Amino acid sequence: MAKYKAIPQGYMTVGEVAKKMGLTIRALQYYDREGLFSPSCISEGGRRLYSNKDIVKLHQILTLKSLGFSFDEIKNCLTSIDTPQKAIIALTEQSNSIQTQINTLTQSLQAIELLKNEIEQMQTVDFSKYADIIVNLQMGNKYYGLIKHFDDSMLDYCHKKFDKDTGVAFINKFNFIVSKIEKCVENGIAPDSEQGQIIAKEFWELITEFLDGDMSMLPQLMNTINLQASEYGYINSFIEPALGVYFNNLGINPFEAKNE
Repeated sequence: MAKYKAIPQGYMTVGEVAKKMGLTIRALQYYDREGLFSPSCISEGGRRLYSNKDIVKLHQILTLKSLGFSFDEIKNCLTSIDTPQKAIIALTEQSNSIQTQINTLTQSLQAIELLKNEIEQMQTVDFSKYADIIVNLQMGNKYYGLIKHFDDSMLDYCHKKFDKDTGVAFINKFNFIVSKIEKCVENGIAPDSEQGQIIAKEFWELITEFLDGDMSMLPQLMNTINLQASEYGYINSFIEPALGVYFNNLGINPFEAKNE
C-alpha cells in the first residue's frame, strides 16, 4: 500500500468519507477490520486515504447491506458481480433467502397470534400446555386446540407415548382423516353410507391406536374430541352418527365394555 507525505489530489480522509457517505468513522474502521472496505493508501502520518474508486466500492457495499446481504456474502459479491448477469444471479439468490425468512417469520407470527387466542380462552397460566400448543403448531396440527382440554394425566400420557417423529406421523393421519370428513360433509355423503363407514372405521382405529389398549381414557378422549369438534360443527355432525352406526354394525359399545 502506497504512502504519501501529504494528501494527494483526488483522495479523502476517513473523516471526509464518513461525512460524504453519512457514516461514522467507527463504522468505516469496523469495515476495515472485517476486510470489507480498506483505504487505498495511508499517509506517512498514518491517515487512511480513500480514492474515488473506493467510494464507488463503498456505495456497492452499502447497497448490498441494505438488501440484507451478510458481510461474507458482500465480500463474495464484490469480487464476482462484474456483469449484469452475475448481478441478477446474486440478487435472485438474496431475494429467495429473504422470501424464506419472510415465510418463517409469517408462520411464527401466526403461531403467536393463535397461541394468544388460546391463552385468552383458557384464562389460566399453564406454561406446560402453552409449550404443547406451540409444538403442535410447529408440527402443523390445525387441531392443536385439543390440548387445552387435556388434563395433566392425558398430557403426561401423550408425552410418554409420542416423540417428535411419531407425534408428527399421528397428527398427519388425524388431519388426513378429518380432511376426508370435511369432503364428505361438503359433498353431502351420509354418515351411514359405505364411504362414511370406511371413514368411521379409520377414525376409530386411530382412536384405539392412540389409547394403545387403555380404554379407561376413552371417555375423556372422546369428550375432548367432542369439545374441540364443537368448534368445527361439521366434523361432529358427521363422525358421531357415523361411529354410532359403525359400533351398532359390530354389535359393540366400547363405552360399556370399558365399565364391565
